[in-house]
Amino acid sequence: MNSILTEVKDKLGKPYEDFEFLLESLKEVLIENGEEAIANEIPFINKYPFENGIQMTDKHIQMYSLVFQLVNMAEVNGAVQHRRAVENEKEFSSVSGLFANNIKGLLDIGVSEDVILDKMPQMQIEPVLTAHPTEAKRATVLDHHRDLYLLLVSLENKMYSNKELMNIRHNIKLTLYRLWKTGEIYMEKPDLSSELRNIIHYLVNVFPEVIPVLDRRLIQAWKACGLSKEKLLEGHSFPKISFGNWVGGDRDGHPLVTDTVTAETLEQLRLNAFVVIRRKLIALIKQLSFTCELDECNPALKARIEEMLVELGEIGEEALGRNKGEAFRQFSNLVLAKLPVDTQRGHATQLSEHAGSYIYADQMIEDLKLLQQSLLNFGAKSIAYDDVNITIRNVQTFGFHLAKLDVRQNSAFHDKAIEQLLEAAQFEETNFSEWSEEKRLAFLNKELKSNRPFTHQSAKLGENAKAVLSCYRVVEAHVSKYGGEGIGSFIVSMTRSLSDLLSVYLLAREAGLTIQTEEGLVCQIPVVPLLETIEDLENGPEILEGFLTHDFTIRSLDYFRRVRNYKNLRQQVMVGYSDSNKDGGIIASQWNLYKAQFKLSEIGEISGVKITFFHGKGGTISRGSGPTHYFIKALPYQAIQGNVRLTEQGETIAQKYENKVNAEYNLELLVANSLSKTILDEREERKYHPLADVLDDLAKQSKAQYEALTHHEGFIQFFRQATPIDAIETSKIGSRPAKRTGANSLEDLRAIPWVFSWSQSRFHMTSWYGVGSSLSNLKKSNIESYKRFKEATRTDPFVRYVLTNVDTSLAATDESIITAYAQLVEDDQVKTEFLNMFLSELQLTRALLLDLLGEEIEVRRVNHHFSNHLRAPLMAHLHEKQIDLLKHWRKDRANGENVNKLQRELMLTINAIASAMRNTG
Repeated sequence: MNSILTEVKDKLGKPYEDFEFLLESLKEVLIENGEEAIANEIPFINKYPFENGIQMTDKHIQMYSLVFQLVNMAEVNGAVQHRRAVENEKEFSSVSGLFANNIKGLLDIGVSEDVILDKMPQMQIEPVLTAHPTEAKRATVLDHHRDLYLLLVSLENKMYSNKELMNIRHNIKLTLYRLWKTGEIYMEKPDLSSELRNIIHYLVNVFPEVIPVLDRRLIQAWKACGLSKEKLLEGHSFPKISFGNWVGGDRDGHPLVTDTVTAETLEQLRLNAFVVIRRKLIALIKQLSFTCELDECNPALKARIEEMLVELGEIGEEALGRNKGEAFRQFSNLVLAKLPVDTQRGHATQLSEHAGSYIYADQMIEDLKLLQQSLLNFGAKSIAYDDVNITIRNVQTFGFHLAKLDVRQNSAFHDKAIEQLLEAAQFEETNFSEWSEEKRLAFLNKELKSNRPFTHQSAKLGENAKAVLSCYRVVEAHVSKYGGEGIGSFIVSMTRSLSDLLSVYLLAREAGLTIQTEEGLVCQIPVVPLLETIEDLENGPEILEGFLTHDFTIRSLDYFRRVRNYKNLRQQVMVGYSDSNKDGGIIASQWNLYKAQFKLSEIGEISGVKITFFHGKGGTISRGSGPTHYFIKALPYQAIQGNVRLTEQGETIAQKYENKVNAEYNLELLVANSLSKTILDEREERKYHPLADVLDDLAKQSKAQYEALTHHEGFIQFFRQATPIDAIETSKIGSRPAKRTGANSLEDLRAIPWVFSWSQSRFHMTSWYGVGSSLSNLKKSNIESYKRFKEATRTDPFVRYVLTNVDTSLAATDESIITAYAQLVEDDQVKTEFLNMFLSELQLTRALLLDLLGEEIEVRRVNHHFSNHLRAPLMAHLHEKQIDLLKHWRKDRANGENVNKLQRELMLTINAIASAMRNTG
């Protein structure tokens, strides 16, 4: 094992020297604390223990999990330092995908400075944080990771003395020991409040610090490209960043998300928005220490101060009385006093509206812009465009809501809710879910002409209707009091028809969320289709066309345009990467997503509506992962028209945003490439993919091959025995159930545990199965088309993105480990048949990828290959242990014996393998 680390260090250098340093530090601190035995069995720096037949224990599994986390951390830091070195040693624009790189690329093809300046403030980028059960590590462990990363980064500082470096090493050892002694896995399912706390951590402690860095990097890139910093600052031409949240609002198959949970979530988000704002405002007050009497400041500021004093009364007099002779501070004190929160010991502790307090964020932004203009008049240009700008951006980004809460529910659930409403209203026919689409539409169209509800608030309703309406009434109360900024949209999972969307209007009417305008009845919350399966993606354009041309939708979109100051009508459409992949494999999923987005944006263009795509992506390749800049470049024409939303799920949140430097990098990739893609599309005519005929054929053939596997008799038996899916279903890593309804079928299983279980057993079939057969058939049947496709692997963004992801997945797939897990299948015929199907398709896919890409992965992607090479020996033993545990756990469960100890060990192996793979589901 020592020789493997030496080999990787020789090949890739410093990141693995840092990794060795962390291992040596861990060994020292364990010995210092009396754990010499396990310290001497740390891999890579000791002789490998299992070569002598020593049995793997819980401590070994825990150790391996920690070792994988340390190598991940060293690699992240290595990537950060490499980017810094490139920017220092070469041109600022040398790092692919970042602001300078994209701006230079636009200028090089003749896009003017003014065009870019005009487009930037129209951009709206919104990552949406979710708590799907893919984060196997506890929040406490993530906190220790953050501390350790900062200590590791501090070693890069060349100014420290030897004694200071010794102190950093001491602190690293302490943090490593805390990690070692902290239980990594959830012994009980995390509740929704703990999942929300984890999301709020990023929204309060990470992103508010990252946005100013993002803005400064844009300014630096702008100057480096020879453009006018003054124009950028004077026009406040920064892309708009905001955040969304699903925790406390996503109800699809999640019975624990009640109306009370949603209400508490909205309150927590609002309170923590003021925590973020107060921090920036207090920092600003410290910075505005300019001598300036009230009588000396400009008339507009003076007049506003007098207004604020009237609005706030005694509180205002107290705020103005501080910092006399420093008018800008006095004004900022009044702004602080207008925040609707109570504070204790300097911390915002609870919401508290009082006389004169702000209700809406726009009111505060208006005051801050007045402060900025007053400072410009005073001559303090640098402070106005930096310190005050940071505060304005902070309020623009987080508002008084921190993150927009989406409410998601399944269309079938809505159908039952309407049936129960019809029953309560004593309609003759109440079987709404069984009606034809024509009958449903006729009924909905008639009902939506009136704002009359079916029932009254105290009416007794069935469980589905009660659940939907109690949630909607929480939303209505929030919107009535604070406006709609804190609510994202009502998202309809499994949108199969136009009536699925119009049904939400009807339910919103019941809860008082429809209002009468001069134009007619409108809904106050946007309704968003979620197209998940391949069939839904194919039907999506027809559904959207019917929705966008419906009178109720047209009026509602125009209402949003007016109240939200949009330039155009906008409609959001969510596309699902997970279920489409589970449905038909990676090529069918990716190509159908591409086709759907192209056609949906075309329908929007015809209807005069800008489509904002909401990408329901996950952390694994089969669920839409991959390099952000590759992903955006691979999207079809007008898939990004200045607006993009995408989910950040589970362990992906920690991977991307755990440390602030990496967080800024990932946000910059998203913003910079969305900007570039938007401008480039506007310069071109609408065009379909040049290889559409070839991709159609590949998608159909790969889907047929994939379905031949998943629909083959015995598949569910093989899947449930050859992977740890049953152990994952009993795990405690998320509050959501693994199945939608509890049925033991592939259709009912959520995409996350589906992918998680295949990755744990190293099949990774969701991101390559069917690829080899479809490519082989293309090569045999149409060599010219195959040559065109091969050429596209070097030039076409979509083809490159898909094949790069398949390639990455193949590198993580291991035939010997697949074969070992297959031995868990009890029926020999089922085992042999499916193992042969997997191994033959895997061999074929590897061969075709090599033919297309031309070089082995160790040549093409050196870092990736050697990182996997380092992990492989440890992982082999972890898999061996997991297989043994699964045998005993399943046997004891079947016999009704207590399996708690085995369950815990299994969870440790799942966590350790997830750490090694750098993803779960």
